[in-house]
Amino acid sequence: MGTTVRTRPQLGTEKDPTPLPPLHARPGTGTLVRARLSIWVTMALWALYVFTAALTVLRGDNGADVADLLSTLTYVFVITLLTFSSIMYLLARSGAISRFNTHTRVPRRSIDDHFAQRQPPLTVLVPSYAEEPNLVRQALLSAALQEYPRLEVVLLIDDAPDPADSATHERLELTRALPDEIAALLAEPLDQARTAMAAHDAALRDGWCDAHAEMARVAEAYRAAATWLRLTAEEEPNDDNVDAFLREAVIGALARQLQHTADAAADAAASAEEIDLRRVSQLLQRLVWVFTADIRLFERKRYASLSHEANKAMNLNAYLGLMGGRFRHAITARGIALEPVPPHEPADVEIAAAEYVLTLDADSVLLPEYALRLVYFLEKPENARVAVAQTPYSSFRAAPTRLGRLASATTDVQHIIHQGLTAFDATFWVGANAVIRRSALEDLRMVERRDGIEVSIFVRDSTVIEDTESSIDLVAHGWSLYNYPERLSYSATPPDFGALVVQRRRWANGGLLVVPRLFAVARARARQQHPMSTVTVMLRLNYLASITWASLGLIFLMASFLIEGRLVTPWMFLIAVPYFAAMASDLHSAGYHRRDIVGVYGLNLLLLAVSLAGVIGSLRQAMTGTKSTFTRTPKVAHRTVATIPSIVVPYAIVAVSAYIVWRAIEIQAWGTAVFAGINGLTTAWAIVSLIGIRISVADVWLRWTDWLWVAQPQPDAEAGESGDHWRRALDEGEIGAPARAPRSRRASSRSAKTQKPVAA
Repeated sequence: MGTTVRTRPQLGTEKDPTPLPPLHARPGTGTLVRARLSIWVTMALWALYVFTAALTVLRGDNGADVADLLSTLTYVFVITLLTFSSIMYLLARSGAISRFNTHTRVPRRSIDDHFAQRQPPLTVLVPSYAEEPNLVRQALLSAALQEYPRLEVVLLIDDAPDPADSATHERLELTRALPDEIAALLAEPLDQARTAMAAHDAALRDGWCDAHAEMARVAEAYRAAATWLRLTAEEEPNDDNVDAFLREAVIGALARQLQHTADAAADAAASAEEIDLRRVSQLLQRLVWVFTADIRLFERKRYASLSHEANKAMNLNAYLGLMGGRFRHAITARGIALEPVPPHEPADVEIAAAEYVLTLDADSVLLPEYALRLVYFLEKPENARVAVAQTPYSSFRAAPTRLGRLASATTDVQHIIHQGLTAFDATFWVGANAVIRRSALEDLRMVERRDGIEVSIFVRDSTVIEDTESSIDLVAHGWSLYNYPERLSYSATPPDFGALVVQRRRWANGGLLVVPRLFAVARARARQQHPMSTVTVMLRLNYLASITWASLGLIFLMASFLIEGRLVTPWMFLIAVPYFAAMASDLHSAGYHRRDIVGVYGLNLLLLAVSLAGVIGSLRQAMTGTKSTFTRTPKVAHRTVATIPSIVVPYAIVAVSAYIVWRAIEIQAWGTAVFAGINGLTTAWAIVSLIGIRISVADVWLRWTDWLWVAQPQPDAEAGESGDHWRRALDEGEIGAPARAPRSRRASSRSAKTQKPVAA
């Protein structure tokens, strides 16, 4: 469900689309000292709060009875959980600061020397479902422009192959045409680069190769490629901040890098210094690699022999299970199936093998050196047991809405925290982009039978956070994960509240289900004499479960202030000061204002019901064993209508906070009044500024009236009408289903009419 979004940027948003640079600024020793000190200050403030809470209860009029003791313990327990999350945040950011201080970028020549000797094949997988073609094109183009020697890019379309809706069919056809479109786009510069490389090889073979003349050839070839890239960037769309990023930070930045190399090569050619011909060859080969990419298309739902389960994990699993194989089309009663064929027989479908797999979401964009630098890291002997290398994505700047800007701010702060997790060996795979070692995926392979089909499972789909769950599986097999300490990938944030609700509800659903697996792996590692550190386990636990206790804890505090107002002391508020101060500092370092911390807090209050819905989904799955439905984040050119609870709960927070303020003032509980007042005012501001009164009313109305309309169901096809009843009988035998009363021809004709919505 959607309505047209506003095209003009709101007041209070950014105008400059310039992204954060790839290299983090060095924070300095003083910043690291303050980061570590904030952890100890938080712990000391928590200890003082617990001490004062105990004194408050013991000094009561009737001493400490059982009820008082239980309520105090509950209150202190909630504060302790919230404090634990604060400390984990502070600990992770201290690890990130330490890494940023010590990181040194690998020189490009070292990378070129390595890939001149060894060129492991890399396959980029771009799963796509109901995406806008322009969005998919941006991801594919950024993947195709990777400066990698042996690169295959595969678009994994997960839409129904033959949609009945004309608009959906048109969008699908545009998406299918993208691989050929991008290949045609890159054909011209690739041909020019190959011509220069061939001329250089010919000069080497002739034995009369002048190094300075060949370096001049490098300068000319790079200059031509840079010119082509600049002209291409000018012809790219420039309708939004993502378009601007692709033009300037990907195509434009690559043009500037090539122009820089061209200028340096021209200077070298004009100098009297000795030139290494091997370096000349490397530079020309690099230029060929920039524009070389085998871009393909694959649709798993065309084949009856592959799983059609509606989630990204199974889309990836379907292709991963075919890699390195050759197949022919076999006609079965269920449709076309893929059957393996021996090497000497002809094949209809051939899937290349690869040592590394790069997964890339359709709303993400990579900088040109992403694959090169991460595979180089994985190729180093000391990193042989690293399964996943990634750069946690940063946001596209200049979001057109205030909500989009704050969502981007949280993304950029989370980038810092993920970098800190690696400092303590607590990295999680972030599914938007990652380079994965194929041998590690093979360690995870499980073969299951689903709906009568044998499927290979590499990435688990038992929860909707498949990347997080697979991270623990990799650790269980002795692998580690690594966040590369640079910004090399960027991704879109939901532009409106409805889309953000879908995304954050999915993020909140599943973490609790993975917690038992984490503890089981920790125990197994301890038995194997290779234990996880306590800090690692705590950081991983906080990553998986903090949404649960933070959401429930905040609700508990807001609901219990009038009952346990005596436990609201200044120490309770002071505990949070280091956390909020650190986050404000992180926002500032990421290019935002320190005062945006208020907006981020308001956004979290808006999403309180969404987080709870995700937690409830996890608990429901744990009790019933039924998997939660995987819901993709909408990435369409329309506003997504939010759910009723996600709209109503923020209004309820404002109302309850106002009531608590009134009652607290009556009994002169000033601490309670201040806290409730801050929550109420911040939530009210967030409703008006980030959602909008008019939009929230419209969304509730649309959701409320939506249940009045139901689609008339389409009848199942009769066996005799399919034309393949004989195949089903021969291939599958008698199903043995219970008989049902036959329908009359008149009834069948009636139920096959147009499926217009009808009032319930």
